[in-house]
Amino acid sequence: MQPFTVHTGVVVPLDRANVDTDAIIPKQFLKSIKRSGFGVNLFDAWRYLDHGEPGMTSARRPNPDFVLNAPRYKGASILLARRNFGCGSSREHAPWALADYGFRALIAPSYADIFFNNCFKNGLLPIVLSDASVDRLFADVAAFPGYALTIDLARQRVGTSDGALSFEFDVDPFRKECLLNGWDDIGLTLKHADEIRAFEARHLAEQPWL
Repeated sequence: MQPFTVHTGVVVPLDRANVDTDAIIPKQFLKSIKRSGFGVNLFDAWRYLDHGEPGMTSARRPNPDFVLNAPRYKGASILLARRNFGCGSSREHAPWALADYGFRALIAPSYADIFFNNCFKNGLLPIVLSDASVDRLFADVAAFPGYALTIDLARQRVGTSDGALSFEFDVDPFRKECLLNGWDDIGLTLKHADEIRAFEARHLAEQPWL
């Protein structure tokens, strides 16, 4: 997993509350258990005018009214959203799709619990800010094309690079350490690889019949 330390990126505004995981990555794309390849189908039903299915190779018809298709937000890596983002089913494919598209962080007033935890496990930083702060960011993003924010995870601060606007955010210390070091669940396990090997060798010697 890629470490998250300081990230600066263009912000794209998704001005909708209660965005569920089926909207983030529709159910027909859940057949794969790989973490990659889902970005092209992120927000598929909103992003395209035609219905998407796995393995489609023909050119899709983008929806010109959907925010991710607006040229001013091309290459955006920070998603600004409203309350209860990631509600619905607990599919881990939702953060996979967001990360595969290129998002490194999300900003919203609240998230669904399982989605929130899944983000950390997949290298995404879900930042919680107040409704008033999120309202301010929506207004600034609309007013300034190419609007970007810098997120400093160590300092737990997000704001403009010139310091004119800055917000502090809370993050669980364990989750913070994992993101800073790029540790997912597998990485955390591999930190104890020597102890695991020693245990397995001892277990084999003491109980070879198992």
